[in-house]
Amino acid sequence: MKYLLLIHNNFSAYDEMSEDERNGVFAEVEKIMEDLKQSGEFVGGQGLADVSLTKTVRVRDGVPIITDGPYVEAKEHMGGYLIVDCETPERAVEIAAGWPDARYWAMEVRPIIHTAGVDM
Repeated sequence: MKYLLLIHNNFSAYDEMSEDERNGVFAEVEKIMEDLKQSGEFVGGQGLADVSLTKTVRVRDGVPIITDGPYVEAKEHMGGYLIVDCETPERAVEIAAGWPDARYWAMEVRPIIHTAGVDM
């Protein structure tokens, strides 16, 4: 089954990390990615551009309303995503728990419905 792992982080807090801390996070991510590729569980994923470049679109009464950013008050935002193909939901959670952003902010794990079946 495929799972979408949403990487949540806080770009301002990340910028406040020391260079060694940031390098450590990147090294961990590279190791996890290599392990997932080796195991065949990695399907795809990307980091996202700075949240300041985000547009949110809502249509009300047929009129598009476009605002800057995902949420006005939020400090944490989606910073990227991974798609993994795992045997169990527990394995997807294990991968998310190993991702460094989970220690600082959060990871969200969601089954991808077209591969999960109609009972999802």
